[in-house]
Amino acid sequence: MKKAENRAMNSTAQQDFSQVLQLIQQARQTLFAQANTALMELYWHIGQTISQKVQSAAWGKGVVTELAHYIAQNAPDVKGFSDKNLWRMKQFYETYSGDEKLATLWRVLSWSHNRTIMTLKSQEAREFYLNLSIADRLSVRELERQIDSAQYERSAIGNPQLPALLRELHPTISNTFNLETAVGHAQVGSLPASQLGVTTTQPPCC
Repeated sequence: MKKAENRAMNSTAQQDFSQVLQLIQQARQTLFAQANTALMELYWHIGQTISQKVQSAAWGKGVVTELAHYIAQNAPDVKGFSDKNLWRMKQFYETYSGDEKLATLWRVLSWSHNRTIMTLKSQEAREFYLNLSIADRLSVRELERQIDSAQYERSAIGNPQLPALLRELHPTISNTFNLETAVGHAQVGSLPASQLGVTTTQPPCC
């Protein structure tokens, strides 16, 4: 009788322990997401400052290098603010400054994700990969594979609203990808539904 009671108590305790562990994990995920959002907003504001100073001719390239040295000397424990990375922050700001609807997307992705996506030339491609990274929880390596395999172009072929810019850049793209689809139908046809349109499910705003 006591053994049965002990087993029941152990089972109940395990469930309780599991619930506590779940609370810890959820809190950690929340804290990580909040910290990442704060970091992306910091990079955005630094990029904004550099961009505006450079455009007004108040800062030259040498000033950004001096800024990197100043940060390193006065806050040696703070990493990630080399002159090269500061220029990337400027590019980050200039890439997204004119598109408010993407702000809720880049805020929830890591700096590595954003660095990869912001190098893409078209706004449509950037929006596609921002959405795709969030919806499918892509790692940076998986994101790079999707870009290298032209996932956006493949998905856009099946979309009647294929951007005119894409057709101008690749006038034979429809024929090219239709041929690949016919040859490799199993591979292309097995893509997740979230990858078959330019816009996937929007994430909740931070």
